[in-house]
Amino acid sequence: MQKTKLQEYFPMLKSREEVQRIIDENDRLARIFYSWRSKHRTEFLDFCSGARGGKMLYDSFAKELLNPELYPDRLGEILSILLETEVTIIDVQPNEGKRIAAENSLLTMDIVVKLKDGSIANVEIQKIGYAFPGQRCACYSSDLLLRQYKSVRAATEDEKFSYRDIQNVYTIVFIEKSTGEFWQYPDDYQHRFEQTSDTGLKLELLQKYIFIPLDIYLKKRENKDIGSRLDAWLVFLGSDDPEDIVRVIETYPDFRAMYTQIYGMCQNMENMMGMFSKELEILDRNTVKYMIDEMEDAIKQKDEIIKHQQEQLAQQEEVIAYQGEQISQQQGRIEEQQGQIEQQRGQIEQQQGQLKEQKDQILAILARLTQLEEKN
Repeated sequence: MQKTKLQEYFPMLKSREEVQRIIDENDRLARIFYSWRSKHRTEFLDFCSGARGGKMLYDSFAKELLNPELYPDRLGEILSILLETEVTIIDVQPNEGKRIAAENSLLTMDIVVKLKDGSIANVEIQKIGYAFPGQRCACYSSDLLLRQYKSVRAATEDEKFSYRDIQNVYTIVFIEKSTGEFWQYPDDYQHRFEQTSDTGLKLELLQKYIFIPLDIYLKKRENKDIGSRLDAWLVFLGSDDPEDIVRVIETYPDFRAMYTQIYGMCQNMENMMGMFSKELEILDRNTVKYMIDEMEDAIKQKDEIIKHQQEQLAQQEEVIAYQGEQISQQQGRIEEQQGQIEQQRGQIEQQQGQLKEQKDQILAILARLTQLEEKN
C-alpha cells in the first residue's frame, strides 16, 4: 500500500483503510462518523491518513499548539516577527467580561498577553471575517486600553501615577476567510493601522492594529518556496496542503515538532473524533451566524438604497409638480394671449367692414357726381 507524502515524514499516521476499519469496528465511533456529511467524513479520513494536512485554525489545534502558558516562545516568535522587535510574553491576561461578539463567535482563538515592555497584545484567529472589522477591533482595543489604565492606576495608587506608564495595545487578527474589504487589495496580506496626524505632529496614541488575511496570502504565494519565518508561520496556520507542509518542515525543521504534536493526537481516535465533532458544531453555528449577519447587512443596504430611491423620487415629484405649475401658468398666459389675439382679430375685421362701407360710400358719391356731370 503506497504511503501518502505526509506518512513518509510522520510514520505514526495510519492508512486510510486502517482508520476506516477502527471506526467501523466501534459502534459508538461509527454512529458519530456516519452522522457527519459525506464531505466531512472525507476530510476526517484525509487528515488522519495524511492525504491532507491538519487545519491548524481549528479551535482545538490552535489552542493546543499556541497556548502561551505552555509554549510562550511560539506565540512570542509570531509577535516578534509582526511587531518587528524582540517580544517576550510574561503573562496571559484574562478576557474579562463578555466579548463584543461573545455568542456564536466566529473566533477560533482569542488570547490576550502582556509583553515584557508592558504592552498588551490581543491575538485572535477568525474562521470567517466579521462584518465591520475596523469598528469592532477599535472597540475591543479601547476596552483593552482601559483595562491597562485601570491596572496601572491601581498598581501605582500610593505613588505618583503617570500616563507615561501606559504602553501600546496591539490587536493582531488572522483571518481564514476574508471579507470583501480585504479582497479589494489582492496583493497585500498585511494591513497595519495606527493613528497619525495630518500635520506631521508625533504623539504616541498607543492603539495599533495588524490584519492578516490568510486566504489572500496563500493565493498570492501559490506554491512558492518558504522564504522566511513569517512565510513558515502563515503557511503553518493557513494551509493543509501536504506540499506546503513539506516545504515548511524542510526549510525550518523545528516546525516538525508542532506537526508531530497534532498527528500524535490522531492516535486516540475517540478523542480526535470528539474534537472534530466539536469543530463541525462550531463551524455550523458560526456559518449560520455569519449568514444571518450577511443577510442583515444586505437588508440594511437594500433599505438604504430604497430610502435613497424614495428620496430621489420625492425630489423628482417636486420638480414635476413645479414644472406642471409653470406649464399651467404658461398655458394660462397663452390662453390670455389667444383671447387678446381673437379680440384684436375681431377689431380688425370690424375696422375692415367699416373701411369697406366707407369705400362703398365713396364709390356711390363718385357715381352720383358722374351722373350730375353728364346731365350738365
